[in-house]
Amino acid sequence: MKKIEKTPNWKDDSILNEGLRLFINNDYKEIIDKINDKYLYWDKVKYIKTPENIDPKLLWSAIKFSRTIHSKKFTFGDYKFYYNLTNHIQKELHNFDLNIGGQLQAKSIIPEDEKKRYLISSIMEEAIASSQIEGAVTTREKAKDMLRKNKKPRTKSEQMILNNFITIKHIVENKYKSLTKDTLFEIHKLITHQTLDNQDDEGKYRTHNKINVVDVVDGEIVHTPPDNKNIENLMNNLFDFFNKNNNEQFIHPIIKACIIHFMVGYIHPFVDGNGRTARALFYWYLLKNGYWLTEYLSISRLIAKSKTQYALAYLYSEIDENDITYFINYKIKMMKLAFESLREYIQRKIEEKKQYIHFQKIKGINERQALILKWMYEEPDILLTVKEIENRFSISNQTARTDLYELKDKGYLDLIDLNKKTKAFCKSERFEEIKKKNYLQQRL
Repeated sequence: MKKIEKTPNWKDDSILNEGLRLFINNDYKEIIDKINDKYLYWDKVKYIKTPENIDPKLLWSAIKFSRTIHSKKFTFGDYKFYYNLTNHIQKELHNFDLNIGGQLQAKSIIPEDEKKRYLISSIMEEAIASSQIEGAVTTREKAKDMLRKNKKPRTKSEQMILNNFITIKHIVENKYKSLTKDTLFEIHKLITHQTLDNQDDEGKYRTHNKINVVDVVDGEIVHTPPDNKNIENLMNNLFDFFNKNNNEQFIHPIIKACIIHFMVGYIHPFVDGNGRTARALFYWYLLKNGYWLTEYLSISRLIAKSKTQYALAYLYSEIDENDITYFINYKIKMMKLAFESLREYIQRKIEEKKQYIHFQKIKGINERQALILKWMYEEPDILLTVKEIENRFSISNQTARTDLYELKDKGYLDLIDLNKKTKAFCKSERFEEIKKKNYLQQRL
C-alpha cells in the first residue's frame, strides 16, 4: 500500500488565523460542506481547486475547524476519539432505521416462506468473506460445498471458514446476552479454534507487545496497539460501551456498532483473530439492538472486495487525530451496498422461482423438491446428500431424507455410493423422459 501522507499541523501559528478566517467566510462554506460530506482526507483535499487558489493547508485548517467544533467526543481509557455526523451519514442512518431495523418495510423485503433459506445462505457468505479478509484461500463454491455437506476442514483456510460459520450461528442464538470477558473469550475461541500457531492463545488476551499491524504488501508497520498492560481496562470500557446506554450522550446504535468494530481493531486484544472478532461484535451489536435484517446482510463480502479501502479507513482515522468518521463512513457505505445487494439477490431468486414453476405443478411435488429438480435440470452432474439438503433448506434430517427418496421413487433421481458411509443422489437417466411426460399431462 502507498504510504499515507500525514496531515499538516492545522494549529500551526502560521496558518491558524488564516484558516479561521476562511472557515467563517461564506464564500467557502459550500466547498467545506462538500468536502466534509464526503469526509475527504488530506491526500484528496490538497488537490481541490479553490476560487482564489488558496494554499491547500489553509483549506485544510478551515476544514479541521469545522470538524472539531461539530465533533462528538468519547474516550477509552486515556485514549481520546471523536467523530462527526455528516449529512450523508445521517441520511443513511435514517434509511437503515427504516429498512434494516424497521418492522414494516424491512419485513416486506424477504418473502416469509424463504427466510430460513436466505438466512443460511447469508451466514455462509459472511463466514467465507470474513475469513478471506484475513487471508483464507479458497473459492466460495468449495467453501459452501464444505459447509453444506458438513465436510471436515482439510486446510487452515477451511477451518477459519467453518469457525466463522459456527460463531455467527452462535451469535444469532445468543444475541440478547451481554458482552463480558467470558462471552468475548467464548467468541474468540470459536473463531480461532485450531487456527492459531499456539492453541493456548485461544480465548485469552495477549500478554506481550510483540505484535504490530503490518501492511501485507510491503511489511511496513501501520499500527502499534496499546500496551498489553492496558488491555484489561480498555476492554472493560468496551464492555460497558457495548452493554450500557449513556443517557447524557445518545449514540445511534449503528454508530456504536462501528465504534465497537474500530476499537477491537485498535486495541488488538488478542494475538490473532482480532479482525474476525471485531466484525463478529459489530454483527452481534446490531442484532442485539433490533437491526434484525443484519442477519441477511453479508457486509464482509463487500469488505473483502475493498480491503485497501478498509485498511485506509483505519489508517486515516488514526493518523488524523483519532477521527473515526473515516471508518464510520466506510462501514456505512459497505452496509448500504450489502443492503442493495440483498435486494438484488432476492429479486433474482424471485425471478428464478418463476423458472421452476412447472416443477411445482407436478402432482405430489412440494416446493423443496421442485427446487431440487431445478438444480438437477440446470446442473446435470450435481450430487446431493441428505445432509446437504438438510443444511440448504434448514430442515430436519428426516424431512430431507423423505424429499430425496420420494424423488428417487418417482424416477427423477438415482442413488449412488460416494464411499462406504455416504450415499448421494444424482440425476437419473429417465429424468428428461419423466419431466416431459409430466409437462404434457399438465397441458391436458
